[in-house]
Amino acid sequence: MKGESVKGKPKVLVTREVFDETLEYLREHCEVDANQGDVALTGEALAARAADKEAIVCSLTDRIDAALIERCPGLRVVANIAVGYNNIDVPACTARRIMATNTPGVLDDSTADLAWTLMLGAARRITEVERYIRNGDWKGWRLKQWLGVDVHHATLGIIGMGRIGQAIARRAAGFDMRVLYHNRNRVAEGIEAKLNASRVSLDELLRQSDFVVLQVPYSPDTHHLIGAAELSKMKPTAILINSTRGGVVDDDALVAALKNGTIRAAGLDVFENEPKLNPLFLELDNVVLAPHVGSSTEATRRAMAMTAAKNAVAALGGAKPPNLINPDAVTSKT
Repeated sequence: MKGESVKGKPKVLVTREVFDETLEYLREHCEVDANQGDVALTGEALAARAADKEAIVCSLTDRIDAALIERCPGLRVVANIAVGYNNIDVPACTARRIMATNTPGVLDDSTADLAWTLMLGAARRITEVERYIRNGDWKGWRLKQWLGVDVHHATLGIIGMGRIGQAIARRAAGFDMRVLYHNRNRVAEGIEAKLNASRVSLDELLRQSDFVVLQVPYSPDTHHLIGAAELSKMKPTAILINSTRGGVVDDDALVAALKNGTIRAAGLDVFENEPKLNPLFLELDNVVLAPHVGSSTEATRRAMAMTAAKNAVAALGGAKPPNLINPDAVTSKT
C-alpha cells in the first residue's frame, strides 16, 4: 500500500508489514511507500520500489546489496528492523555515504528468553512428550518414562558475551548454574563478577559445558564456527542451542551429530538457508525447532519497528541516528 504523495517530504520505503503506529510516525516526517501486503520484495521488485527513495526501512530478509544501492541514487539511510545486519552490504553503504542502522538493546531480553525456552525444551524433551500426548499414546505413568536432563546445577557455556549473551547468563543464576563464556575480548571484571562467569577458550568451553548457547553475529569469521570438529569436542550428553544466526553452525554436521549421538540434543531458532532448512532435521526427535522467533513478542517487535523508524527519521533530518552501524558514512562527509 503506497502512501499519499507529500510534497517536500523525503521518500521512504518500508519493505515489510509493520505496525500502524510505526507508519503513523513515519508519515509525520516522510512520504511513505509501505509494503503492508507483506509479500517479500526481491530482486527487480525491491529495486524498482526503492529506486527513488531516500530511506529504506527493511527487515533481515531483505538483501540490501551493492547492486541495489546503485539503483538508488538518492538513498541516505538503510534502517534494519533487526540487531544483526548481515543482510546489508555495509561497506557499499559507507562508500556511498549511506547510513546503516540496526535495533540493538530493545530485543535482548526477549531473545534471551527464547534461548532459555529452547534450552529447557530440549533438556526436558518437551516437543517429544507433547507429540506423545497429542497422538494418544499416553497410557499411564512409568518411572523411566521420558527421562531428560537437569538444567539446574549444570554448566552453561555461552559463545558470544554481548548484550544478549549477558542476558542469558543473568538468567542462569536462578538455576544455580556454572557459567563459562568465550568471547573475542574479556568482558569488564565487574560484569564478569556479577554474572559469576569465567572466560575460557572455545575448546575448553565445548569440553566442559552441558549446554552450549551461541550468541555471535554471522560473518565470514563466524561461518561454521561450530562444525563436525567442534561438535566432536562436546560431551555426548551436551545440548547445543543456536538462537543467533543461521550459518554459524554447519547444519549438515549438526544433523549427523544428532543422529549418531555425538551430542544429546539441540534447540534451533535459526538455520542455514532459512526458511529452507535441512529437511533431515524434521526426521529427528532430539531437536527442538522454531522459525526464527527469538525477538517475537508483541512488545519487542513493536519497539524494534519504532526504533528503526526513528533511526531513519533522525538520519533524514540531518542528525546522527542513535544506532548507527557505519559511523564512517558520516565522518567521511565533507
